[in-house]
Amino acid sequence: MAGTGQAKPKERPGFPVRLAPANPPGRPKLVPGTTPSIGPNRLMPQGLGMDSSAVRQNMVAKLAQQGISDAQVLDAMGRVERHRFVDTALVNQAYEDTSLPIGLGQTISKPGVVSRMLELLRQGCDGRLGRVLEIGTGCGYQAAVLSQLCTEVYSIERLRGLHDRARVNLRHLRLANVHLLFGDGMVGYAKGAPYAGIISAAGGESVPQAWLDQLAIGARLVAPVAGAAAGSRSQALVVFEKTAQGLRQTVMEAVHFVPLKSGVA
Repeated sequence: MAGTGQAKPKERPGFPVRLAPANPPGRPKLVPGTTPSIGPNRLMPQGLGMDSSAVRQNMVAKLAQQGISDAQVLDAMGRVERHRFVDTALVNQAYEDTSLPIGLGQTISKPGVVSRMLELLRQGCDGRLGRVLEIGTGCGYQAAVLSQLCTEVYSIERLRGLHDRARVNLRHLRLANVHLLFGDGMVGYAKGAPYAGIISAAGGESVPQAWLDQLAIGARLVAPVAGAAAGSRSQALVVFEKTAQGLRQTVMEAVHFVPLKSGVA
């Protein structure tokens, strides 16, 4: 496995801005497992078209119906405008529960998969997670959602084209707690370790030892792993919990992610 040396964090944006709350004052709060009311208290849109908060809330309501129950994850998903991270030609599909191409053979994951992985990452955490490492920045969408759930996010991307695109996509949000790195994700980012959580948007046949070494005691790593489920060669989500006694792993549902690769391009 070829390393690329130590990646250097890009310069932080100027000042952070707060994303619009998922449930603005005067708007009925979304309860997991329910759908927005269509009566007098229905969600009132802010903006027009894809800029409407009601569009995001419809997506969040569907995520809750699918079983996502972490209120902080649902709130974060409702804050980040997914349509700003996809190509213009695909913008009408931005809030559907589907993965979409973002170029260079990569995709933006389904909202349902993103929220599920974040819920698994946060399980047992009441407040914000600490410093988190994301493997595979892609277009920057998941990093933006993570910024709402963690005190600090280090996100590494091996494809220069996507790294640059993520910088452009995230620039208008000015998220001071997000650091974008260009480098080999398989070696992680040791300078930021130990991490309170690690999440991967690409799957291989095993999890690199470097990730496990950089995980803090008591922290979780969520990643797709090929062949993790008994009798299957397909990918499945796996949760790794690092304890003082050792590593505990739990195989979850089947998923499909782009393959994990080493090096940069």
